[in-house]
Amino acid sequence: MRRTAGLLLTLPLLLAVACSSSTKAAGPATPSAPSAAPTVPTPVNEASPMPTLSGGGFGSKATITIPEGPPSGQFVVNTVSEGDRAAVNKGDWVTVNYTAKDWTTGKDLPSSYDAGGKPQLYQAGSGQLVPAFDQTVIGKKAGSRLLVVAPPAAAFADKGNSQLGVGGGDTVVFVLDVMESMPQDATLTGAMTQPAANLPQVKDNGKAPATITVPAGQAAPTDLQQAVLIKGEGKQVKTGQTLVVQYTGVLWSNGQQFDASWTHGGAQAVQIGTGSVIEGWDKGLVGQTVGSRVELVVPPALGYKDQPAGSVPPNSTLVFVIDILEAV
Repeated sequence: MRRTAGLLLTLPLLLAVACSSSTKAAGPATPSAPSAAPTVPTPVNEASPMPTLSGGGFGSKATITIPEGPPSGQFVVNTVSEGDRAAVNKGDWVTVNYTAKDWTTGKDLPSSYDAGGKPQLYQAGSGQLVPAFDQTVIGKKAGSRLLVVAPPAAAFADKGNSQLGVGGGDTVVFVLDVMESMPQDATLTGAMTQPAANLPQVKDNGKAPATITVPAGQAAPTDLQQAVLIKGEGKQVKTGQTLVVQYTGVLWSNGQQFDASWTHGGAQAVQIGTGSVIEGWDKGLVGQTVGSRVELVVPPALGYKDQPAGSVPPNSTLVFVIDILEAV
């Protein structure tokens, strides 16, 4: 739930590895891949010469050794080790750890395995990242390790990336670990506990917005109310993380639905605990666990206050049912 809009839309992610140095982001937004990108070559499985890998396997930082001589110019996507989970489809939310090296300079680039690094969470094939990330994971199974040799057309083109120290026209080598994959229609299953009788009751409708019934004749609470309907066993949500969520929102005043992730194509990404969403979400979701379904009753002071937002009138108490599917 964005603070300044009636709808919760996908929050662009802080994917610095995909940034073009010529593109500027506003606030927390991440630039998309370069707008005038050259034609991306068709990927091949192998081309001589090839980098070699050492160090740990899947799920740990790789050591990339660049061979003698210039790169082939081919866009190489090589499956080093194949996972045993579902293949990634276009539009799926994927979580990817990575190691990177500039072939042209021999310089090691920032890695998600470095101190302070974090996995990249994005929708496969959405164009949010350079093709070396965006396209290579499609059709690959979660749990796979990929060796990607990205010529400029599949990396940072002729502009490079000054933040990473990648020059224009450089070939970049990535090792991608596809940690998780989640379709847009993912939702939680399992036994659901209803909240207290003085809070809205919830009916699970599977791959559709939940039915939320506001208790008749009950005054809206003045404080944030939280109820865990399904308790997840995943990691705890921390301030600054990006969450993938399914959600439904209704007005306390009349029970009318004003928003749902399903009306935007399914699971959405939001940054939590940083003021990017309404305060009720920041307060109510930080500290929850991945895999949880949470009901939040958000008073106006923690929602849109006295401002209208889309179909939400001023001074509205809002009710949400939120599935926390992932946190990165």
